[in-house]
Amino acid sequence: MQNRTVLWIFLAFTLGFILPVCSCAGIGLMTLSAFGQMAGEPALPVIGAGDAVALIDLNGMITSDQPQPISVSLITPEQVEELLDQANSLDQVKAVVIRVNSPGGSVVASDEIYHLLLDFDKPVVIWMGETAASGGYYISCAGDYVFAHPDTLTGSIGVISQFINAEEFLDKYGIEAVVITSGPHKDMGSLFRGMTAEEQEIWNGMIDQIYDDFVTIVADARDLPVETVRELADGRVYTGRQALEHGLIDAVGLTSDAIEKAAELGGIEGEPQVIELKPSPSLLESLYSLQSRSAIPTLEEVLNWAGAPSVEYRFIGP
Repeated sequence: MQNRTVLWIFLAFTLGFILPVCSCAGIGLMTLSAFGQMAGEPALPVIGAGDAVALIDLNGMITSDQPQPISVSLITPEQVEELLDQANSLDQVKAVVIRVNSPGGSVVASDEIYHLLLDFDKPVVIWMGETAASGGYYISCAGDYVFAHPDTLTGSIGVISQFINAEEFLDKYGIEAVVITSGPHKDMGSLFRGMTAEEQEIWNGMIDQIYDDFVTIVADARDLPVETVRELADGRVYTGRQALEHGLIDAVGLTSDAIEKAAELGGIEGEPQVIELKPSPSLLESLYSLQSRSAIPTLEEVLNWAGAPSVEYRFIGP
């Protein structure tokens, strides 16, 4: 009996020591592996003989960087550039199909992605999924041929800025914000006070300028008169069928139709191979996959997001 007790004590001590060490070692190895992936080139898919069409999915909000929490689906210029580099490095890939599912987002990031697609050497065919609105439509204008599902929500050509005014809320609870600025408009758009009429006019001037750029991009891409586009660009969304009627896309169809068109534009004879390209996980994504994190943003994150003025090509849907 005494020997059995000693044995149990020994096992408990051994497991209590070994398991944490193994756990730490395992996490360490996974972390080193993640660093190794970041340091090396992205792993390219292995494809067989014959010409191919690459399939790239762009899902989520368009942004210049990837804020926390990283579990949210986002589209960044860096991600798109990496995927296009993959497609360009594969000699068998003769054309690319970009499946867009996005309500839009950052004005700057949308324009960066638009130019990346526009400057890509191989034919680019766009296929719009559930939503390709505002910035999602903006980047789609770079395609050599644009498809949408008949029931896709697209269009929403316009610019939006939203500001939170918490002044009355703060007054109600006796919270005072001390803001020191170098000029009267330095805190324009702050959530601590409302905008003056002059400040709204200043902001409207910027919105109008960016809106004109959007209209020009669409007019050039779709070979439509600027005034025709301006009539369509009142912020509303269109179904795929309606977009086709207005000349905002080239055809309605399914992904298979987009692949067939890409093969044609890429000069592929017969049935093409179809390969799906994926972005390499970022270092943060690899590390965060090793531990759980609440998807609920912190108060600091909420205040940072709410307090940062921005202009967006974004569809505010139901």
